[in-house]
Amino acid sequence: MTEAAAVRAPGGAQAVQRALDVLHCFHDNGPDVSASDLARRLGLSVSTAHRLARTLLGAGFLEQDARTSRYRLGPAVTELGRLSYHRRGLHLAAPELTDLAERTGATADLALRSGPHAVIVAGGSVAPKVGLRRPLHSTALGKVLLAWARPGEGGPSSLSPLPAFTDRTIVEPAALEAELAKVRSDAYALNDGESAHGVRTLAVPVLDGAGHARFALAVRATPTVITDARTDWFLAQARSCARALEVLMLSPAERRPPAP
Repeated sequence: MTEAAAVRAPGGAQAVQRALDVLHCFHDNGPDVSASDLARRLGLSVSTAHRLARTLLGAGFLEQDARTSRYRLGPAVTELGRLSYHRRGLHLAAPELTDLAERTGATADLALRSGPHAVIVAGGSVAPKVGLRRPLHSTALGKVLLAWARPGEGGPSSLSPLPAFTDRTIVEPAALEAELAKVRSDAYALNDGESAHGVRTLAVPVLDGAGHARFALAVRATPTVITDARTDWFLAQARSCARALEVLMLSPAERRPPAP
């Protein structure tokens, strides 16, 4: 199938994938992009990128600056994001995370998995101009989401290659498998300078009824705050918050007792 035919094909999987790829170009929270920027990032012709952007514009998934003709995410994305936010019960998590941060003096974050990334969806790191996506292999949040993966989610072998961010980053699949076994055994994950020097993070799972990680919950500070001597105390605070969230974030159907 030619490039043009793939874009025009009604319901064509390739056209859908390309439209999704366009939307993924906005994950970095950067400035507005032109059709030429999209074409360069996706390896498409400018005419194809322009046609995809115009289609998404018409559906409300993109909007265009009238002065620069550049694109940004549109109101349909905002609407769906807000609906998903509430359907997942994330509006109920914010007060719990704020309380955890105040009790511990650490940043408290809640994340879910999206492909090879942990996406922070609530907590102290959710702020303008802050990237919300973190690599799974080099973060405590990511290790938890891998260790208690939900059915159908790829394991460590799906992440290769594993880029290094510091000299402590795990870059060998076998070493990551061993780390995840330790995480499951210890019931928590540690990131001690693996994604950035001078940062220590502890993470625990927020489990669903089947024992899979619906979310990962983390507390993050410097090693002078989360010391070895205080690790157990920080974990106790994080686990208490995680258990509360496991109940708070149940859907109404999940809260119902089983039928007799």
